[in-house]
Amino acid sequence: MSILNAFDLSTEGILLPQHLAPKIEGFPEVAILTFNESTVKAAVEAHGGDRIGEFNAGSVFPIYRLNYNGKHVAVARTLIGGAGSAALLEEIISKGARKIIFFGSCGALDAALLRGHLIIPTSAYRDEGTSYHYAPPEDDYIEIATANRLSEIFSELEIPHVCGRTWTTDALYRETRGNTEKRRAEGCITVEQECASVVAVGKFRGVEVYQFLYAADSLAGEEWDRRGVAIELRADRDRCMEIALEVALKIQ
Repeated sequence: MSILNAFDLSTEGILLPQHLAPKIEGFPEVAILTFNESTVKAAVEAHGGDRIGEFNAGSVFPIYRLNYNGKHVAVARTLIGGAGSAALLEEIISKGARKIIFFGSCGALDAALLRGHLIIPTSAYRDEGTSYHYAPPEDDYIEIATANRLSEIFSELEIPHVCGRTWTTDALYRETRGNTEKRRAEGCITVEQECASVVAVGKFRGVEVYQFLYAADSLAGEEWDRRGVAIELRADRDRCMEIALEVALKIQ
């Protein structure tokens, strides 16, 4: 059976999120998920926080509650890749989150996107498997309903950014020249591994998923360009966490 036939609205899942992640009373409405443990720890150290739960889907990651400018926000590390990040998104929704902010790095398909540039994806090409279990297969791209509001917030905060399509793929080492050129021709300016998956989960579960990216490596030239060093990327991640916390205040 083709993956295009995987979407099933007629029957319910057997293993449900609430089996592993029951609701937590008083869980923050807004949660921030990112892909680096040190970034989460730095936020907890900078703003203070208490551990209020953990993820269970294959990896045990703590979930913290921060009091940021008088508002409670949940912060946690998630898994790289569409399937893993979607599973942990399911869990944090089950625990009580209704608005979730994701941020992480991406590969630049546009040479104008230098390292550290911020991007708000407007739609995601579904070159992965998870989204086909949460959304019908009619469209190759899944639209991101929160993109305009997030762009407005960035503008209110005077944060330079660009908006554009992204290419979500779970085949990191099969981002071929041919496929890269096809996606670029369709308007994709970035490539990453999670956006289509988490947006599909959010739509299916009726919650708001906001995502922004920061440019890391580049696939815009003749050869792959690593760009930057670890300490610079860490600075980008920490800056993005502070931005995510400010966004959290705006969407509550």
